Amino acid sequence: MFPVAVIEDAAAAEVSLDPVRARLLAELAEPASATMLAARVDLPRQKVNYHLRALEKHGLVELVEERRKGNVTERMMRATAASYVISPTALSAVQPDPAQSPDRLSARWLLAVAGRLVRDVGILITGAAKARKRVATFALDGEVRFASAADRAAFAEELTAAVTTLVAKYHDEGAENGRAFRVVVAVHPSIPAEAAEPAGTD
Repeated sequence: MFPVAVIEDAAAAEVSLDPVRARLLAELAEPASATMLAARVDLPRQKVNYHLRALEKHGLVELVEERRKGNVTERMMRATAASYVISPTALSAVQPDPAQSPDRLSARWLLAVAGRLVRDVGILITGAAKARKRVATFALDGEVRFASAADRAAFAEELTAAVTTLVAKYHDEGAENGRAFRVVVAVHPSIPAEAAEPAGTD
C-alpha cells in the first residue's frame, strides 16, 4: 500500500468521490472482506460487493488473499493507498493553467500552480512505477509567523532574491546530460488543523 496515490482517470475519480465508496476506501486501510465491511458500514454484503467491484475495476482496491470458509471463498481486499489526490488531468478540459493569470500575489494563481504540481508529480509517479524507478524530488514544508504585512512583503522579496540567486548559480542551460527541474515556492496563510478536517470527521 502506498501512503498516497494520484488518481488521473476521470472515471476513477468519479468512483472515488461516491460517499459510500470513499468510506470503504478508508475502512480498507487494513485488509477486510465484504462481510466484514458490511457490518462496519451497515450495508448488505451484496451492495458492499458491488461497490468493491467498482473500486477494484479502477485500481483503487486490490485483492490481498482468498480464504476458504466452507463452500464460500472470502476475498480479502485492501485499498491501494492510504490516501488519494485527484489530479487535474481527471478534468483535462478545464484543468488549471498558471499562464492564464500570472499574478504571483493571487491566491487563484497559487491554486493553479498547486494543481499543476499535483498533475506533474502524478505523471512522474505513474511513469516511475512502470519503469520501477524512484522519482528525484525534494520539498520543504514549514511555517513562519509575520508580525506585520510589511514583514511579510519583505520576506517575499528576500525569498525571491535568494531563490533567484540559487537558480542562477546552479542552472546550466548547456549541460549535455542535465535534466530540468521545476522549482515551486509558496507562501499562504496557515489553516488551523480543525478547519482542515473533512466534514463529518470525528
